[in-house]
Formats: sequence, structure tokens, C-alpha cells
Amino acid sequence: VSTAEGSEAALAAIEGLIQTSIDSAAALGSAGSRIETQSNFVSALTDNLKSGIGALVDADMEATSAKLQALQTQQQLGVQSLSIANQAPQTILSLFR
Repeated sequence: VSTAEGSEAALAAIEGLIQTSIDSAAALGSAGSRIETQSNFVSALTDNLKSGIGALVDADMEATSAKLQALQTQQQLGVQSLSIANQAPQTILSLFR
């Protein structure tokens, strides 16, 4: 940079490089913002999926519990029926004594 034209050319080159740096920084900031937005979306989606899976598991557990109670009731009725059936022959035998 020994002449006025040379200094103007160097200054123009420096200003061009500064503008390139500013443009690159803006692009990087924009990309970072998009990544942050996508990260928040994925986080919210994950939370919603966990809630949905939890609700499905709870509903399945309730259905299984109801089925178990029904089977236990059937078992109790079967035992009572057998008990009544076993008492009837003994009652008849006691009449013959």
C-alpha cells in the first residue's frame, strides 16, 4: 500500500472481507436458530409421546385388572358351586340314616 489507489483497493478488499464475515455470521446465526427450534419441537414431541404411551399402558392395566377380577369371581362361583354340589349327597345320605 504505497499509493492512494493501492490503499483504496486494500480498503475495498478489507470491506469486502468484513461484509463476507457479517454475511457468514448471519447465516450461522440463522442456522443455529433453526436447530434450536427443531430441538424444542423434538423435545415437545418426545414428551407428548411419553404421555401417550403412559396413557395406553394405564388403559391396558385397567383392562387387565378388570379381566382378572372377572376371572376371580368366576373361580369363586365355581368353588361355591362345587361346595353346594358336595353337600347335597351328604344331606341325602343323612336322610337314610
